Amino acid sequence: MALRSLDNALPIAIERPKKQAKVVSQNQKQPDCVVVNDENKAPLPSTEAAIDYILSENLEAIHDPDSQIQGLVGGLESKDWLEICRSLNDTRRFALFHSALLLPILDKVLLVIVKSMKNPRSALCKTSLMASADIFKALGDVLLESPNSDAFDNVLLQLLLKASQDKKFVCEEADKTLKAMVESMTTPLPLLHKLHAYVKHSNMRIRAKAAISISHCVSKMEMDGMEEFGFVSLVQIAINLLNDRLPEAREAARSIVVSVYEALTQDEEQKQETWQNFCQSNLPAIHAQAIVKIVSS
Repeated sequence: MALRSLDNALPIAIERPKKQAKVVSQNQKQPDCVVVNDENKAPLPSTEAAIDYILSENLEAIHDPDSQIQGLVGGLESKDWLEICRSLNDTRRFALFHSALLLPILDKVLLVIVKSMKNPRSALCKTSLMASADIFKALGDVLLESPNSDAFDNVLLQLLLKASQDKKFVCEEADKTLKAMVESMTTPLPLLHKLHAYVKHSNMRIRAKAAISISHCVSKMEMDGMEEFGFVSLVQIAINLLNDRLPEAREAARSIVVSVYEALTQDEEQKQETWQNFCQSNLPAIHAQAIVKIVSS
């Protein structure tokens, strides 16, 4: 058997040099943490997911309110958002159990709450909405008095904006807060005047949210309150909303009409006739026909 030529032999594999382990000197700064990309391990929960949203009924009074009120505004203005959340929960406790201590700094507190509502962090925004709701429940009409009126206007605008956004987590909480706002007012007329400005807003969602709050206000009002605002003015608000793009606005408009109808005809035997006369006497024919039809249907 002939020997195989050395020229046709397989090439000898060249051994690659071994990679030297990297040595980190003591003076070289090492990372604070090492992230291991292991798809078999569950991800660590985010800090935001760990926030505890305490229901109002589960809040407790503050042990030493006179001492703690001194640092409340400082906590709300902290650069640590977790500290702000804790301070917002303390604000809720002050509102529900020690509201007299909160009143002198209420304007400052409302300004910080508005700032927190604008924060893109959902947990901070939701906690500020919950704080607003508890402040409404505790103070109600006091919020519309002159020292706090401007701060309240800013809160109201943010509530309508947050209730109109796509993020369901925040939107639902803002809706609850708007409802708490209306329910807290023993005299809804001043709030109705403030909401009136938003029914012609360029944003259809804000129009709808304002319309819903207005319908809740009107349903709470006595005859005198409606008369002071103006029955025709209330019906005119409804007319402007009846053809709105969102069904929530149109439904709110119908609710306003029904509330006005019930107030105007409560002592009348011929209710439908009284209502028809009112509409025909105060509205253009095309509008009067549409408003009359809402009640008759």
